Amino acid sequence: MQFRILAAGLPLWLLLCAVFAMPASAAIADELSEVTRLHHAGQTAAALERAERTLAAQPKDAQMRFLKSVILADIGRTAEAQAILQQLVQDYPELAEPHNNLAAIHAAAGDYGKSRAELEETIRLNPAYAPAHENLGDVHALLAAQSYARALRLEPGSASLPKKLALVRQLTAVSSEPRAAPPQPAARPASAARR
Repeated sequence: MQFRILAAGLPLWLLLCAVFAMPASAAIADELSEVTRLHHAGQTAAALERAERTLAAQPKDAQMRFLKSVILADIGRTAEAQAILQQLVQDYPELAEPHNNLAAIHAAAGDYGKSRAELEETIRLNPAYAPAHENLGDVHALLAAQSYARALRLEPGSASLPKKLALVRQLTAVSSEPRAAPPQPAARPASAARR
């Protein structure tokens, strides 16, 4: 199952500006661009070090925090990425995108209930955010597969359950690698830009 998360595709600093609908000052844009460049060049340690330096000076910088979470998730440090995203959700409750990426982390861990809850919150915050709608459909399919498998174990003689399970497994058999979501143009509350 492919979950659409915000990741590569466009320069990440540009995605982050679009996501958080904040004008990036030249200095911030340069830092985001350089951290992204380093990460894409395979210099992830240098990218994280630069992100840390920026965050030491500006600990509430939502764009750099989000970028750091994406990098950490990319290199398999999901617990750290999750912690950053959870803090972003607390600090900027009006932003939908951190919820979407939290949902992808929960789904990758097999916790489809938490994933569904995060996606429902994403959609509540931004009903026009198409990746969240797609991800929610995927989570529902994965939950259906679990339910059909459980029902088949309880009723192994069922004639309909194997067919349903096969269909939903076929639907969910798509690669589990997340793919990048394009930035979603949506107005953000002015409060996000001031933080």
